[in-house]
Amino acid sequence: MSEIETRLQQWGLALPVAAAPAANYLPYTLSGTTLYIAGQIPFLNGVKAHIGRLGENMSIEDGQKAAQACALNILAQALAGVGGDENRLVRCLKLGGFVNCTPAFDQMPSVVNGASDLIVHALGERGKHARFAVGAPSLPLGVAVEVDAIFEITV
Repeated sequence: MSEIETRLQQWGLALPVAAAPAANYLPYTLSGTTLYIAGQIPFLNGVKAHIGRLGENMSIEDGQKAAQACALNILAQALAGVGGDENRLVRCLKLGGFVNCTPAFDQMPSVVNGASDLIVHALGERGKHARFAVGAPSLPLGVAVEVDAIFEITV
């Protein structure tokens, strides 16, 4: 079992299967020592979950769980991008979080903390990152959160 899997297991979580893209894009791209992960939604192993809007029919805690699911998918894609060799993941450079919310909702950073906390837990110091968290009037398939990522890797 990898270090990432061991750390996730401490939280009662497991890595999902890296999802295939749903349209004409790649789930990740490599450029030199930079690995870009496409926006990940909170479906795990193809199971639809975390549908709704913050400030309307979802709590901050629900949103955090959705963001956490996005982060699990990010880790699955990142590991696919480095051929399963977690030692090639130097660090997470940045996360970008989009929160499906009402115009009055202003707690986007609290929601995206679900993804940030999971990445830091799974990667330790290598998981500390820059990030943004913004609101959106809707997201694909009605999901509550979408998160993308940028990693530094070894070649």
